[in-house]
Amino acid sequence: MRVKYFESNTLELSHIVFLGRTWNEYLLMFNLSKDELVGRWILDCPGGACSFTATANKYGIKAFAVDSAYYHTPEELGKKGLQDIEYIISMLDKVKEKCQWNYFKSMDELRGERLTALNQCIQDMKESKGYRYLPAILPVLPCEDKSFDMTLSAHLLFMYADKLDYNFHLQTIQEMIRVTRDEIRIFPTIDMNGNKYLYLDEIIDWVRSKGMRVDEVKVPYEFHRNANTMLRIICK
Repeated sequence: MRVKYFESNTLELSHIVFLGRTWNEYLLMFNLSKDELVGRWILDCPGGACSFTATANKYGIKAFAVDSAYYHTPEELGKKGLQDIEYIISMLDKVKEKCQWNYFKSMDELRGERLTALNQCIQDMKESKGYRYLPAILPVLPCEDKSFDMTLSAHLLFMYADKLDYNFHLQTIQEMIRVTRDEIRIFPTIDMNGNKYLYLDEIIDWVRSKGMRVDEVKVPYEFHRNANTMLRIICK
């Protein structure tokens, strides 16, 4: 077994923003192609309402997602996701100038993409009976050592620097390294204000001190202004 299933937790669903990106967004955010992933074991951490895992498995990619939201039922998450899409759209409408409108041409197009991700994610949860969606609260992952070829992490590290401290970031990256054989990709490398994560250089220095290669790499995706680079850690 590559994964361990923990018992249900009392985490409140109201404290979670359940939002997701699509397969196409993931390929751009992480500068990947489908051919690079086919046949490999991939962890999406945290997966949220993203449709990456659902689509990846249709292409012969052994993808799993982990998130604290997965302690709840697909029905609960579906309702929560719809509410959160409208909430986020209303918030973004007030700060349009902080976004790049290249990939998305309008708020309606953005809403449609988020709905697509949510619907595909929830449908896959139901069809797979949750097998691919692992409930866990970071920085602890319910996976055995070196279970995955690659771990992808979007829109948690390092965006929530105001809510998650340096130790959380470091412990989460340590845990990702533990469960990953080849490489980790983290997107983006900025905080919510569009500034470089304050402790990014310290994280990079720590990774290098462990004998691993790490680079900040530009990617062909930018929605939040300045969110166009990822951190790539080579674990081998």
